[in-house]
Amino acid sequence: MGDAGRIIEMMIEEWEKEPAYAHQADLAAWWEQIEAWRALNCLRFSQDQAPDAVIKPQQAIRRIYELARETGRDTYVSTEVGQHQMWAAQYFRFDEPNRWLTSGGLGTMGYGLPAAVGAQIAHPDALVLDIAGEASTLMNIQELGTIAQYRLPVKLFIINNHYMGMVRQWQELLHGSRYSESYSDALPDFVKLAESFHAKGLRATRMAELDDTIRAALEHDGPVVVDLCVTEGENCFPMIPSGAAHNEMILGPEQEGRDAKVTREGMMLV
Repeated sequence: MGDAGRIIEMMIEEWEKEPAYAHQADLAAWWEQIEAWRALNCLRFSQDQAPDAVIKPQQAIRRIYELARETGRDTYVSTEVGQHQMWAAQYFRFDEPNRWLTSGGLGTMGYGLPAAVGAQIAHPDALVLDIAGEASTLMNIQELGTIAQYRLPVKLFIINNHYMGMVRQWQELLHGSRYSESYSDALPDFVKLAESFHAKGLRATRMAELDDTIRAALEHDGPVVVDLCVTEGENCFPMIPSGAAHNEMILGPEQEGRDAKVTREGMMLV
């Protein structure tokens, strides 16, 4: 054994002479707090499985992931901005790195569709999905023309809840449900809009239609726009109230009614 090996051996011997960690009580209390947070299970949701049940957005994205994975194809996913962006991060699980295209904290509505165009051109044989909201989709809807012109088989899944969902959620939780300019009752017919751009248009409004609609989109060899009509009032967790600290994070719906300690300055941010 060389000098270096002997030094390491001596260090281990000295380390083993040290008494065991003396703050087990403090450590136990910390783990108890962690388990209390885990018990809230902020990613849980309840989906009625009845055929005529309304689709939850989380369920829609989970099934897009599961059915896309069944194809065995290399898959790239882009998103727009809003609740669907958060749910896509939470429920679309990625098996490979560099498959997730999102604007992150930049909050760029309309990002996902042109990002999907770029991903499809770079990877012509891959399955490229844009998980989108209806409001963000309309920010760059003209990219369907690009998709048609270059014959790109991009699959656009619109998680359609008729709201700018994250704006509605902020208004509900932080502004006493005083909704303003977050609901749209004048959306286009996305199926007909898809067809006008030479794409296949599909729609699902109930659980019985969800899987077959997703499968039909994934199996089609050209571009597809899927209008997935989901529940309107679902909230996304966890979330940090505007201007609040990380230790004031709202972890689930049972905490929605608590004092979020939102400052006037924080409220002005959203």
